[in-house]
Amino acid sequence: AGVEGAGPDHALGVNIRLPFEQAVSHLLAEENLVTMKYFFTRKLMLMKESSGFVVLPGGFGTLDEAFELFTLLQTGKADPKPVVLLELAGGTYWQGWQRFLREEVVGHGYVSPEDLDLYRITDDPAEAVEEICGFYRNYHSMRWVGDRLVLRLRALPDPDALARLNERYASILTGGAIEPSAPLPAEADDGDHLELARLVLRFDRRSYSRLVHLIRDLNALAGA
Repeated sequence: AGVEGAGPDHALGVNIRLPFEQAVSHLLAEENLVTMKYFFTRKLMLMKESSGFVVLPGGFGTLDEAFELFTLLQTGKADPKPVVLLELAGGTYWQGWQRFLREEVVGHGYVSPEDLDLYRITDDPAEAVEEICGFYRNYHSMRWVGDRLVLRLRALPDPDALARLNERYASILTGGAIEPSAPLPAEADDGDHLELARLVLRFDRRSYSRLVHLIRDLNALAGA
C-alpha cells in the first residue's frame, strides 16, 4: 500500500532477508530497494530516516518494531515523531493491544499513563494522514544546544499563549521558562534552519510524552 500510494519513483523499500514469508512488492523499483540481513539494522534505517509512522496489524515482527519505536520515543533516543496505529475497518487488533497495555503495563506501573499518548489509533485513513501531516503544521524540528532544547517553529505563540504554555508545562522544565530566541550561536555556525522561529527551554530529558503534548499544542496555535 505504501509503495502504490507513493508510486514506484518515490517509494523506498527496506527489506529483510528471510527464507519464508517475506516478499518484495512488484511495484517497487529495484534501484529503490535495500535488503538487510539483520532485523536491528533494518529497524535502525526505518526509524532513523522516517518523519512519521503508520503501523498496521501484524505478527511478532510488527510488534517488535512498534515496541522498539515506542521505546526510542519514550526515552528520547529518537526525536518526537507522529505514530498512527491503523486499524482495519471493523477490526479490534490495536484496541485489544491497547487494552493489554492499560491493564497490564500501565496498570502495574511499568510505563506512565501519558506514554500511551505517543501514538494515535484510528481506522480512518484520512485521520491517519491528518495525524502525520498535522504533527508538522507548526513544529519543524528540534536540537539540543548544551542543556537547552531548541524547538524550531513556523510561527511563535503570542505572549498570552506562551504564558499558558509555561504554566501548563512547568513540570517538564529544570529551570527558567519556555522563551522565544534567535538562533543560538551553535545553530548560526552550522546555518541550521536560521529562517525559522524558535522556542528554547531547559527540558528535563525524561518527560518525552509531555513534550509531544507541547508540540501538539504548538501545532494548534491560531498562528499555525
